[in-house]
Amino acid sequence: MTDRPAELTVDDRSIAVAVAQFAPGEDRVHNRDVVAGLVAVAVSRGARLVVLPEYSSYFTDPLGPSFARNAEPLDGDFVRGLTATAREQGVFIVAGLVERTDVHHKFSNTLVAVDPGGDVVATYRKQHLYDAFGAQESDWVVPGDLDEPQTFEVDGITVGLQTCYDLRFPEVTRRLADAGADLVAVPAEWVRGPLKEHHWNTLLAARAIENTLYVAAADHPPSIGVGASAVVDPMGVTLAGLGETTGVAVAEVSSARIREVRERNPALQLRRYRVSPL
Repeated sequence: MTDRPAELTVDDRSIAVAVAQFAPGEDRVHNRDVVAGLVAVAVSRGARLVVLPEYSSYFTDPLGPSFARNAEPLDGDFVRGLTATAREQGVFIVAGLVERTDVHHKFSNTLVAVDPGGDVVATYRKQHLYDAFGAQESDWVVPGDLDEPQTFEVDGITVGLQTCYDLRFPEVTRRLADAGADLVAVPAEWVRGPLKEHHWNTLLAARAIENTLYVAAADHPPSIGVGASAVVDPMGVTLAGLGETTGVAVAEVSSARIREVRERNPALQLRRYRVSPL
């Protein structure tokens, strides 16, 4: 074993990944326009994948009956807007959707991934609902089934999906690592509060370090979210990030870097426990 960086091979792959930070509101048309604008900025900076926040289609504080009224199906206006933008910009996009369900007053907190051809390539419904720090997301949200990990491929880089509060449950990211994820996209609405920004930054780094993969997390900015959207590498280094404002940050994700880190720290190989749903 050596600390010398791994040499590049013909199989090495890299892509530019953007996190786009904004505060969605109650105007669904405006939200779609903001998403399209942020994606265009990200692509102008070379992004091949753009990660947007949780609740990108609709948000107001606090959660309440209006969410179910503004929920959309997977073939609704928000996803159609994403697919149109993806085709126009030639880019992969991940974003959070308030998805319609069969439960009268509840919705699904859903992530959608679309490709440059305009196809939906992965969906993920939030499994761990935010019933913490005084909130009760389960009053309004149907929890996602414990399905197989949701992944898709961007130019040879495997991307996994999880949402916000899922970060506090390390087994979620570990299952994605076991499914071959090189990068985990984390759309979030990480609510502000005592030490919450510290928790956010710590957990992003921890999930990257313990699984030796990249994390790309997009949050809402203050006053409701903490902001601090970031791309974190497998050693826990923040490669690109944002503060408290709307914007885009871009960083390179490299399979060579993952291989180099895993040669130095083969933690996934050395572990002695499996992770499986309850």
